[in-house]
Amino acid sequence: MIDSNPIFNIKTEQEFSAMALSVFKFQFENNKVYRSFCDLLYVHPSDVKTIQDIPFLPIQFFKTPEVISSNGPVQTTFTSSGTTGSITSKHMVTDLNIYKQSFNKGFQQFYGNIQDYVVLALLPSYLEREGSSLIYMVNALIKQSNYPESGFYLNNLSELKEALIKLDSEGKKTLLIGVSFALLDLVETYQFNLKNTIIMETGGMKGRRKELIRDELHTQLKQGFGVETIHSEYGMTELLSQAYSKGNGIFNCPNWMRVLTRDTEDALTIQPRGKTGGINVIDLANINSCSFIATQDLGRVHNNGSFEVIGRFDNSDIRGCNLMVL
Repeated sequence: MIDSNPIFNIKTEQEFSAMALSVFKFQFENNKVYRSFCDLLYVHPSDVKTIQDIPFLPIQFFKTPEVISSNGPVQTTFTSSGTTGSITSKHMVTDLNIYKQSFNKGFQQFYGNIQDYVVLALLPSYLEREGSSLIYMVNALIKQSNYPESGFYLNNLSELKEALIKLDSEGKKTLLIGVSFALLDLVETYQFNLKNTIIMETGGMKGRRKELIRDELHTQLKQGFGVETIHSEYGMTELLSQAYSKGNGIFNCPNWMRVLTRDTEDALTIQPRGKTGGINVIDLANINSCSFIATQDLGRVHNNGSFEVIGRFDNSDIRGCNLMVL
């Protein structure tokens, strides 16, 4: 067992790399699914010297067997949204405190103390089903807010409009986090001119609307809410950490998370920064499942480690908190 506390105290690239290599060895030895995958590739910890050498488990594996590295009892299972009859991803979590630390410390790193915000959530498609890790996170953030106005909104858009205008006019720091289609529904019904409110989209049209490229989505939201930038959250069922964008679709990871890209023709080859490829995520908060995941998103990593999502592989389903397709 690896102590999770050092994961959230990582400060340098050297510390991150050392922890990632330790986690890889631990998961190779304790995760049957990941071990089988590594064996198929003939990769052993003795072969792995850098994080670029680590095999990344295709995200589809979360749809089949138990991807788990812990012998502890499963405290909860997060599930992805899916179309009727489709197989959903399952992330079995044996230590919810690690997830709580991850989303609390991640939010703190980019936005400061959650207690200082009024948190409003417009996540109807997630509220309508069970097992959403996003709902779990946002519900916890709402409970930590010092403001009684914080809460979820389902279909009561007129109440949300009144709350947004009132809170913004009072100068209260407000965070509205919403799924893309619902935010578009809101601004097509009401117009705003907000000065003290962060609008954060979690992506996903959930089959309710035509998918939009990011620039088109953000242009409509900026005009509708009267704000200069649209923030974004990048997360998914299979991760216990989130990356955040404060505008222009440029995401930054918390200290215990990294994004790399793989060659679209050779999935085992990690590309240099600046090249477009499949997004691979290292999420060290996934200590008890798998920390090395090859997603179905396409993106580009910049020289400073920030990244952007530019689309999805054609043969993948549109799901979860992913942003958009080209």
